[in-house]
Amino acid sequence: MKKIYHLGTCTTCQAIIKETGIDKKGFEMQDIKTDKITAAQLDEMKSRTGSYESLFSRRAMKYKEMGLKDKALTENDYRQLILEEYTFLKRPVVFVNDQTFVGSEKKNIEALKKALG
Repeated sequence: MKKIYHLGTCTTCQAIIKETGIDKKGFEMQDIKTDKITAAQLDEMKSRTGSYESLFSRRAMKYKEMGLKDKALTENDYRQLILEEYTFLKRPVVFVNDQTFVGSEKKNIEALKKALG
């Protein structure tokens, strides 16, 4: 499976897509703002990464607005927050066959490039 969950208006996502050429490599592209992720899709991401927390973005503006940094969040909380608010999903999430890449950290993008050949 070749799929990317991204935010079309995010300049970081746009740069990663351009840099890796994902848009030209037959990937299914899902803009999570216009085509919201389903519970089943999120559960699949969790099964590939091991936790909902690893998919959760603490950079989202609502993280501070909602006072979440002062709360002890559970896996169920992370799942619910991501489903309710797309900006809580760490982006992009890329599936390349059996490999999964989450987020925009440099080492992650380098690993993604290697996986794409």
